[in-house]
Amino acid sequence: MSLDELWTLHEQVLGELGRKVAEEKTKLEDRLRLLKSVSSAATSRSHRRPYPKVQPKYRNPKNPAETWAGRGKQPRWLKAQLRSGRRLADFLIDGPTGS
Repeated sequence: MSLDELWTLHEQVLGELGRKVAEEKTKLEDRLRLLKSVSSAATSRSHRRPYPKVQPKYRNPKNPAETWAGRGKQPRWLKAQLRSGRRLADFLIDGPTGS
């Protein structure tokens, strides 16, 4: 092949590559737009309803600022006290129940 033929072939390849890249980019942008619309629709209906604030039921006697409402994981201070043999009722804010 002569230099002119190679240069013409080079320009054809570059043109074809440019068209293919632009086509692929358009497809990906369309897909991204679709995913964003599906994602925003899914998040808008999956919001949890607000729960009311729960008052604490248990208090750490060593540090009264540490409280627990009885929901979720037990705090470390409470776990340590329970392991040492104390009962959960001992930490009630209203006071221990007689049982």
